[in-house]
Amino acid sequence: MQDVSSCFRLCLPGAQVCGTSSAMTFLRRLQWNDSSVLIHPPGFYIIGFTSLPFANLYFIFLAFVYVVSVVFNTCVIYIISVDLRLHNPKYIAVGNLAVVDLVLNTCIIPAMLKAFLAKNNFVPFNLCMVQMYVYYSFICMESFSIAVLAYDRMIAICFPLRHGSINTMTSMSCILGVIWCFCLGIPIFSTAIMTRLSYCDSVNVYSYFCDYAPVFRLACNDNTLQWAVASVLSLAILLGPLSFIILSYMSILIAVFRMKSVESRVKALATCTEHLILVAVFFFPFLIIFMVGLLARIKPDPDLRVLSLSLASCIPPCLNPIVYSLKTKEIKSKVLTMFRRIKVQVVND
Repeated sequence: MQDVSSCFRLCLPGAQVCGTSSAMTFLRRLQWNDSSVLIHPPGFYIIGFTSLPFANLYFIFLAFVYVVSVVFNTCVIYIISVDLRLHNPKYIAVGNLAVVDLVLNTCIIPAMLKAFLAKNNFVPFNLCMVQMYVYYSFICMESFSIAVLAYDRMIAICFPLRHGSINTMTSMSCILGVIWCFCLGIPIFSTAIMTRLSYCDSVNVYSYFCDYAPVFRLACNDNTLQWAVASVLSLAILLGPLSFIILSYMSILIAVFRMKSVESRVKALATCTEHLILVAVFFFPFLIIFMVGLLARIKPDPDLRVLSLSLASCIPPCLNPIVYSLKTKEIKSKVLTMFRRIKVQVVND
């Protein structure tokens, strides 16, 4: 693990301060005397998993998770792109989820491997802000993309005769466009206000990446705005889509119980199984972690919390194509056809 950086830059023309603990003391005094001065370090050190036993095995496991995520999500994107029969609202939503999964894991796992497996845990200040922005943009898209799949199921089951006229390519494209604009736009503000903080207490971020809350807690000036934004956005990103999903399934259950045939009920509910697994895998770990953090009297072990959050972030993008996308009838048949062609070519060669 590398030492704390010895140089800090002030947000004044040409200003720079060097030193270690003496520099920290000087910068804190400077901040207290003149609150208009902003102090930004050259970067931060990611120092999670300090006491986790067999940590290297965990990072090797994450490397495997990343490879699986890239291979399967790329496969889903390719199949949907080349097969014109899959150019419909449902598979546009499935392809969108695959793109989001691919970017989300690419944002996190390679950086974790660099920091903890290659022991290169320094992240430049600007790159830290970029990683923070990309992560929260795509974790927001992940949440809303799963909600869009719930919308598709609700329309298909509750309005079977009008499904084609309600859930059109135009309407689905508009929904996804709004989600992308919202999720790419909101984190611009939340990340921009991080640059208005002075970081003169420490440059050690106890997390698995440049996480929002662990970074703003390092500030030595008022971070009330950042705390409020983090709280509001966390609720909006998690509870907003989850509330919509719950309401969607309540509508689905009402429609299912109105069906006269038991066979029709079972068939309708069976189409929702894979999606419910996605919901459970993505939302429940985050909700449990946050509820424990808010309600538990005993503070959870920091390494255990970082481990839980990293798993909650990295595992869903790996499982989504396996549990949901590749199990849909059309994509599954396309994959089997591709494998048969490859097998025939190998035999002929």
